[in-house]
Amino acid sequence: MQLFLRFRVILTSLLVGASASSVAWAQGAGSGPSVWEQLMPFVFILIIFYFLLIRPQQRRAKNHQIFLEGLRRGDSVLTSGGILGTIEGLTDQYVTLEIAKDVRIRILKTQIASPANSGEDKK
Repeated sequence: MQLFLRFRVILTSLLVGASASSVAWAQGAGSGPSVWEQLMPFVFILIIFYFLLIRPQQRRAKNHQIFLEGLRRGDSVLTSGGILGTIEGLTDQYVTLEIAKDVRIRILKTQIASPANSGEDKK
């Protein structure tokens, strides 16, 4: 949350600074701002978006892909739908989960969200 507030303050100051400089140029007797000066706020916004949104999402996706590649039979997992189960079978695309005794479901491998025991380790 604190990161979001910092981002908001930076973005607001950039936008206010950009609008104030355009007013100052309009009042001056010289020519308008250069193309670089006009594009600078947008470049800053793109850089901020890259470091605060795009890059962390790429890291999460990479870590999730590594997690999926490391799955083995017998692992307890949590699906994105909230189903807890133990892996009984694996293929390239599908996973067979045992969710209760003699109850098995087949789901897409990409729908596995996390290991199921991650919350139990903290207790």
